[in-house]
Amino acid sequence: MRNSCKRLADGMTALKEWESFYVIVGSSAGALIGLQFVVMTLVAENPVTPSEVEGGAYATPTIIHFGAVLLLAALLCAPWHGIDGPAVLWGLTGLIGLFYAIIVSRRLRLQTAYKPQTEDWVFHFVLPFTAYLMLAGSALAAGSHAHEALFGVAAAALLLLFDGIHNAWDGIAYHVFVRKHGQTKG
Repeated sequence: MRNSCKRLADGMTALKEWESFYVIVGSSAGALIGLQFVVMTLVAENPVTPSEVEGGAYATPTIIHFGAVLLLAALLCAPWHGIDGPAVLWGLTGLIGLFYAIIVSRRLRLQTAYKPQTEDWVFHFVLPFTAYLMLAGSALAAGSHAHEALFGVAAAALLLLFDGIHNAWDGIAYHVFVRKHGQTKG
């Protein structure tokens, strides 16, 4: 019983220490989701052909990854009484994210509007897959290594956040500098 109480107290202390981090990261993810919707609305005003609509491979995953970061921030800022509950939830988030990353890789292979380059594979599949794998692995380690597991969750959240920023910028740059430029020339 004494070890159980100590483990509970250690888990609660570990979660509390991360509160400011997740307030900052969660706020950033929320703001970036809003910005991404604004950009997509502006891009939607440009006429596109059906083959150019590949949001399922590029734009939608960016929103999903920002949403995952926002979810992690909310989960880890909630007033838990230990680490087991949030660990299960971030582990499920990791497993669902792994499954989703595989779906995105399939969409990347099958879409026809653009041939994905190595950079696209890295930022749209490899990095998100790695982040979600880190989440799932951190959940398994949380019971015995709470402190280290929370660093794993933080690293995964930052990886998804920075990956999303890269992907959002890449999408905007493509629409502004490649696609729109091609329309004005044609």
